[in-house]
Amino acid sequence: MPAATPTLSPVSAAEAALEGGFQLLIDGVVDYGIFVLDPTGHVISWNSGAEKLKGYRRDEIIGKHFSIFYPPEANATAWPQEELRRARELGRFEDEGWRVRKDGSLFWANVIITAVQGSDGTLTGYVKITRDLTERRRHEEELRASEERFRLLVESVRDYAIFMLDPDGIIRSWNAGAQTLKGYAAGEIIGRHFSSFYTPQDQQAGKPAAELRTARANGRVEDEGWRVRKDGTLFWANVVITAVYGRTGELLGYAKVTRDMTQRRRLEELERSSRMMNEFLAMLAHELRNPLAPMRNAVTVMQLEPIASAALRDCRDIIDRQLSHVTRLVDDLLDVGRFATGKIKLRRQLQRVDEVVARSVETVRPTLQARGHAFEIDQPPTPVHVNGDPTRLSQVLQNLLLNAAKFTPDGGRIALKVATEGGFVAISVTDNGRGIDAADLERVFGLFVQGDNGTPNESGLGIGLTLARSLTEMHGGRLDAESPGRGMGTTFTVRLPLVNMRSGGGDGQRDEHGPSTGRRVLVVDDNRDAADSTITILRLLGHQAECAYNGHEAVETARRFPADVVLLDLAMPGLDGFETLKLLRALPGLESVFAIAMTGYGSGDDRRRTMAAGFDAHLTKPVELGALVALLNEVRPAA
Repeated sequence: MPAATPTLSPVSAAEAALEGGFQLLIDGVVDYGIFVLDPTGHVISWNSGAEKLKGYRRDEIIGKHFSIFYPPEANATAWPQEELRRARELGRFEDEGWRVRKDGSLFWANVIITAVQGSDGTLTGYVKITRDLTERRRHEEELRASEERFRLLVESVRDYAIFMLDPDGIIRSWNAGAQTLKGYAAGEIIGRHFSSFYTPQDQQAGKPAAELRTARANGRVEDEGWRVRKDGTLFWANVVITAVYGRTGELLGYAKVTRDMTQRRRLEELERSSRMMNEFLAMLAHELRNPLAPMRNAVTVMQLEPIASAALRDCRDIIDRQLSHVTRLVDDLLDVGRFATGKIKLRRQLQRVDEVVARSVETVRPTLQARGHAFEIDQPPTPVHVNGDPTRLSQVLQNLLLNAAKFTPDGGRIALKVATEGGFVAISVTDNGRGIDAADLERVFGLFVQGDNGTPNESGLGIGLTLARSLTEMHGGRLDAESPGRGMGTTFTVRLPLVNMRSGGGDGQRDEHGPSTGRRVLVVDDNRDAADSTITILRLLGHQAECAYNGHEAVETARRFPADVVLLDLAMPGLDGFETLKLLRALPGLESVFAIAMTGYGSGDDRRRTMAAGFDAHLTKPVELGALVALLNEVRPAA
């Protein structure tokens, strides 16, 4: 009779089913390597996660010792056996380290080994769970590397003091810039309260604690004030304190950045002092003009009354000359004050350069003759024009001519030359006098800088060249000095934007007796009142004139009214003045129409822009009648 098949009790059957289901669950885990070791460390079970992580199939690894997963250096120290020993003693052991896959590649693993004991307390084996943390470790390494780079960067900065405070204001880090700025080595200051850097007055007023409170409340605080170095000296500091918080919002401390602003503060104080000095000079000049007026009147009376005594006539003439000199110095002082307060305003108009030269030479000719200088003028045969203030331009040339006369020994040679250079007119004053060292070519333009002329009776205030350069730059130009060296003479050159007075023929001379008639003028301006009033003026002057209120209308008007001259507003909606000019010059017969830009912008850059765009002249609003008439007189009348 066959042996009977053993049967399981209901409890044993349930336990077996539960154990089988648990094993299926473990086998289904793919993100964790889960396997069992016998008491000696040999693999006796293997799930799909272990196969995926380590690369071994179940039949390849069952029976192998688990030390196969460890790198050689770990096996050399018997670390796998040490892990089992600790798990056996403690019941559980966790570790992180490099592990080896079947293909020899390494991965960073988190390992948990749990000892398994039977019902009688004997060790039956170990359960080992392994996770791949390589990606997390890479991020951590990158973060550590980034933090290290940042630390090295901060520590190497020398222009800023950068250091950390704990929540109580105790210094916890110290960079090279902090040591340079404050004088403390890291070992001397770390662990001390940051209030050490504040003046006794600020400490007594509780300023350090107040700044930390503000940083904590607002996230950051910025301040400027006096701070104290290790040696007790003061410096003016810009300070930024930023509160630093952890992930959970707890205050970790403060980052503090300090800059030395002492030099900037000193420069600001010098600028304030300079402004105050300039304001004082302006006031002084005004006050000096009061007594000069009656003195000038008294000299005039003496000049009108006959004086028999030759000695008294000489005294009168000496007073006259010296009074003129003092008056010129006072005027220069007054202009310095006006520059400082921004009160100099240019009255620009179209100006012939030869007229500016004539006025300047007329003023300084007595000085040139008194010193016995030979004087030459070289100007182009055709007049050249600039847009400027004739009084101020004459002042520039007078200063340059007087400077040349002053620093050239008696009987010297002085030449004034006018020439065109591209879009500029260059006016140069050359002498054969004392010359200027190369190192001083820019310094001579400084306020109150005097030339080393070695002649006491030729001293001055040292402001003439400063005023000349400032006035030139206000006209959109520049003033430069050139000299071969000491004793070899000097050339000062004024360059001003040139107004291109392009005409259809003739000699280009203005009619000094009034405007010519017969021009056809098209006025284009989106401001109707401005356009209409300009038309009225032009018609009263005897010209034919039409107006348009935008660019498109201007093109249509020009088709039936071929103009000799077009006055173009630049800032118009739709088509601006630049685009309108292109369309007008594309029309038959208007290729060479004389175009005058009308705009509220009158700087040198604005003028260069309009010239580059093809305009023949540039008038700044409000347009002066004389300047407009002068321009129209340069244009050939319609046939």
